[in-house]
Amino acid sequence: MLDVLRNLPWFKSPHELISRNRSFFNDFDQTKPLSEYTFVVFDTELTGLNRKKDEIISIGAIKIKNLQIDLGETFHHYIQPQKLDHTEATLVHRITPDQLKEAPTLEEVLPEFLSFIETDLLVGHYVGLDMSFLHRATEKMFNGTLANPCIDTIRMAQGYKRVMFGYYHEEGVSPSRFSLKDLSSEFNLPFFEAHDALEDAIQTAYLFLYLVKKFRKGGLETLRELYQAGKDSNWRVI
Repeated sequence: MLDVLRNLPWFKSPHELISRNRSFFNDFDQTKPLSEYTFVVFDTELTGLNRKKDEIISIGAIKIKNLQIDLGETFHHYIQPQKLDHTEATLVHRITPDQLKEAPTLEEVLPEFLSFIETDLLVGHYVGLDMSFLHRATEKMFNGTLANPCIDTIRMAQGYKRVMFGYYHEEGVSPSRFSLKDLSSEFNLPFFEAHDALEDAIQTAYLFLYLVKKFRKGGLETLRELYQAGKDSNWRVI
């Protein structure tokens, strides 16, 4: 009976990759200056938004070190899904089944991605969506989820605008005001190709650094203060 139970997913021990990851973040220090952390800004392209059925078909990422984009540290892979079908999402990201026929599977790509991010902090635009698909994959393959702290540039932008303009979810404010494209345009950031995982990751990296610069001018220096900025507006922007 014990042997049978051990083979069930919820009784299996986490993979060594997951165990090391969790161990590192058990006593993670959030009080250091932001410049002392390494960030991995990442994005995924998906077959759709159903978190139970849809799949990751591309992952793109770039590192930020000393609050500077490191173009020498990038990650980009197309991924062959289990179902090679056209979906509504194909019209958005323009990644066709033909392009994915020869791509590696997620089982091949995911270990490489986990090695790339290691114990860095993760940044994304609406990062909760990307993390839900990533967690589902790591749970299935490695019997556990990652403990890397995540930063959402949407929340950062909302906190910034709340201070600057006095609203957060004010009635009548369109959600599109917080899209990656619209925020990048509003803040006069360089434009990269939309709905390409690596290009979107680079676009998000520029947005992240823009907002970090504003927050630091307002007196926010540590990771803990950055997280707190998403909860209240007791800081100022110069």
